Amino acid sequence: MPVDQVDTEILPDGTKVDRYRLSNGRGLQMDVGSLGGAVVSLKVPDARGDLADVVLGFDSLREYQANPPHFGVIIGRYANRIAHAVFSLDGQEYRLAKNHGEHHLHGGERGFDKRLWAAQAVEEEQGVGIKLFYVSEDGEEGYPGRLSVTVTYWLTEANELRIDYYAVTDKKTVINLTNHSYFNLSGAGSGTVLGHELQINADAFTPVRDAGAIPTGEIRSVEGTPLDFREPTPLGKRIESDYEQLRYGAGYDHNYVLRDGAGVLGDAARVHDPDSGRVMEVATTEPGVQLYTANHLDGSLAGKGGARYGQREALCLETQHFPDSPNQSAFPSTVLEPGEEFTSTTIYKFSAE
Repeated sequence: MPVDQVDTEILPDGTKVDRYRLSNGRGLQMDVGSLGGAVVSLKVPDARGDLADVVLGFDSLREYQANPPHFGVIIGRYANRIAHAVFSLDGQEYRLAKNHGEHHLHGGERGFDKRLWAAQAVEEEQGVGIKLFYVSEDGEEGYPGRLSVTVTYWLTEANELRIDYYAVTDKKTVINLTNHSYFNLSGAGSGTVLGHELQINADAFTPVRDAGAIPTGEIRSVEGTPLDFREPTPLGKRIESDYEQLRYGAGYDHNYVLRDGAGVLGDAARVHDPDSGRVMEVATTEPGVQLYTANHLDGSLAGKGGARYGQREALCLETQHFPDSPNQSAFPSTVLEPGEEFTSTTIYKFSAE
């Protein structure tokens, strides 16, 4: 079960970016780049044992410098949106970059996805991994506190991609970390995922105000809405429904309130691709998961092998705390204090049927 450094690229500014390959004994193989901690490829067997790369991305590591869709990368210091790019802690206001209209998205202009992470290969009984380290200095992108972050990707013998997050700070701050992989269980570049069957273990979601996707603060039942995935449902079945929330996002781009809540490693979602037979099960300690159906991919961006990824050719299941939590007192807190430890785990488990 090796971890190999398989490539190094030099960026225009002289920065060296490394690519690591992890594999287990059951057919899973994953490439990770040190720029943004990107999951560059993830090869998974189908029902016949044939491998396909099930994540969207780029051939070259240097292309992750721009990466407007955030393919495969670690998102931080705050995943998702913060309204009007401002929040307060203990009466002090912190202003962030407005990089999503009037709002702040995915950590700002140079979030964790655009930072170089130090890497170390690790191996334990559960499998092999790559441990990534980054220190976000006090004031970076406007956030308070010197935040030391460790993210470990594991490939286990149970055919899981397990992601463990850890962070400490020297000053009170906010934190919300996730991975932004775009999954297509038929294989990246193979067409839309509208036939993928999705189940989410959530009875409610956080509706948004408008196309800016800032939550209203309401926790709304999925009952009777096109956002109800409590039973396995093809993604395309209701995505074109005349429902205000779907119009705002041009499809699904919503945070679901998971039944198990924060701190419990509970089942979050299950995806089945009838064409390949591949199944992906998601478990997390996070209280929410953002379903995004790649609504804004338009074929203009060249991905792996020159593929032009189009609208709805992937889905993201971004485990997280809720969007805009620093400004929503009723949402689970994202505050991290000095002396506390931030920990979070998400597991993507693959099988075929």
